[in-house]
Amino acid sequence: MDTSDAPDLTPEQKRWAFFGSTLFLTSVGFLGFAFAEGFMLTFAIGWVALQIFGYVGALKMANGEIAHPLFKSQVVMHGLVLGLLTALFIRATS
Repeated sequence: MDTSDAPDLTPEQKRWAFFGSTLFLTSVGFLGFAFAEGFMLTFAIGWVALQIFGYVGALKMANGEIAHPLFKSQVVMHGLVLGLLTALFIRATS
């Protein structure tokens, strides 16, 4: 695949791509933890699947524009999920 004609990403696009990929890698890491511990396995599988379908659908509807509001809403939604998961862990350990 020749990408020499592809335009450079803007700083905003790079930022949203970084946030989205960081959240996705976090969910994959949590999936590994869930498999190892046998804890919240259904949630971990569902979260990864939801991100895959959500990001692909948002990018398809936004015609590949990473800084589109549909993609941004996916990133923010998964950030909220990570926040809720963090609160759940804090609550469980206290």
